Amino acid sequence: MMGFFIAHVRNGRLVLDEPVNLPDGTLLELVSVDHGSDPLDAEERAEFAQDLEASLTEEEAGQLIDVVDAIADLKTRR
Repeated sequence: MMGFFIAHVRNGRLVLDEPVNLPDGTLLELVSVDHGSDPLDAEERAEFAQDLEASLTEEEAGQLIDVVDAIADLKTRR
């Protein structure tokens, strides 16, 4: 079972923003997100934006491939 949850710290405890339907004892791995820092510099950010726009254009044209097929293809190239 995988999911994406958002929580905030209140009084030293994590409080989820939305109710979840998980059984007691479910183990979750938490990752702290720092929205204040960007690992990309201005040039990398511009390149990322271009690549994202190109990907959206390919999607609209029906030119994307399924991730399972892409991973299988990469594995055969080893």
